[in-house]
Amino acid sequence: MASQTEEVQTGQEQSKQKPEPPRRQDHDEEAPRRRGNPLLKWVIILVVLAVLIIGGYFLWQYFSSYESTDDAQVDGHIDAVSSRISGTVTAVYVENNQMVQAGQPLVDLDPRDYQVALEQAKAAVGEAQSQVTVAHPSIPITQTSNQTTISTAQTDIIGAEAGVSSAQQNYQAALAKIHQAEANNAKAQADVARYQQLVAKDEISKQQFDAAVAAAKADAAAVASNQASADAALQQVDQAKAKLQQARDLHQQALRNAPNQLAIQRANVVNRTAAVKVYQAQLDQAILNLSYTKILAPAAGIIGKRSVELGNRVQPGQQLMAIVRIDKLWVTANFKETQLQHMKPGQRVKIHVDALDRDYDGYVESMPGATGALYSLLPPENATGNYVKVVQRLPVRIFFKEGEDKDHLLRPGMSVEPKVYLQ
Repeated sequence: MASQTEEVQTGQEQSKQKPEPPRRQDHDEEAPRRRGNPLLKWVIILVVLAVLIIGGYFLWQYFSSYESTDDAQVDGHIDAVSSRISGTVTAVYVENNQMVQAGQPLVDLDPRDYQVALEQAKAAVGEAQSQVTVAHPSIPITQTSNQTTISTAQTDIIGAEAGVSSAQQNYQAALAKIHQAEANNAKAQADVARYQQLVAKDEISKQQFDAAVAAAKADAAAVASNQASADAALQQVDQAKAKLQQARDLHQQALRNAPNQLAIQRANVVNRTAAVKVYQAQLDQAILNLSYTKILAPAAGIIGKRSVELGNRVQPGQQLMAIVRIDKLWVTANFKETQLQHMKPGQRVKIHVDALDRDYDGYVESMPGATGALYSLLPPENATGNYVKVVQRLPVRIFFKEGEDKDHLLRPGMSVEPKVYLQ
């Protein structure tokens, strides 16, 4: 039984092994066929290489068509709100992260001191204006007074000249009287001498002789009197000439002083007018100071860094808070200097904002004037110490296109990745 079983198994194995030779023969027939087409392999290889080369070229073209950096952030104007005057805080109307509009009240300061200063300035302006009003008529009054003084001096000169002429005429008349008196005296003295001889001979009476002597004495006295009158007339001439000279001096003085007096009055008016301007400027400053007690938002934005509280005593220039303006933002992208070779203003930019996971369209607004290192607090000094060449970065300003941030989700400081297309 065992042998039969082995024979059966052997027969089965042989029956299984009989069809194998044809299969090996078929395999042997296909192998030369496959080995007989090596061109197909090279075609496939060439196609793959071509695809890789073309794909690599387009990939290289794509990567060289733009420049990008992750060293970039959203920037905007952050306006510091400070006090322009000193004062005590009486009201604060805003909180951090609150949206405000331009002109909206932020802080109030105690206005009472500045109201008092304003009233004082108004009073000073009123007083100065009244002084100008008083000073203005002095110019025509001075002009009229000067003209009157000059006219009076001219009249005095004419009167003094007439006085001199009259005195001289009186003096000449006095001299004529002296001559007449001297002639009469000479005749009287001659008569006395003749009558004396006649009296001695008793040819005339004693009475006639005495009358002749008396007449001679009277004529001699008349000579002396006329001489005194002439001396007095001469003194009057000198006095008249002195008055004439005085009148002329007064006239010259009036002529010289008239312009000076007028200039003084005009200068007084100018001075008082200038004082009005000074006090008016002080009034304007007082009005401004009073308006500064209400601190308003200089622009629309979001409040931040509020440090002011009720009752604080603030000083001029002290920062109270900041306003972040979100109406016009931009991107400051710090590109490597090797990336700026083909970059220029106006090129299209795709801006990816990490916080929002969103892309925005923009454009290159301007190229930098210097590297970021030179704008730092302590710029490098390559002329001293050991020099190590470091690729520098330059801040390129990129603007968002109009209407890209309609919902105002962007905030200064957000990290972005700009991609500048160079074509």
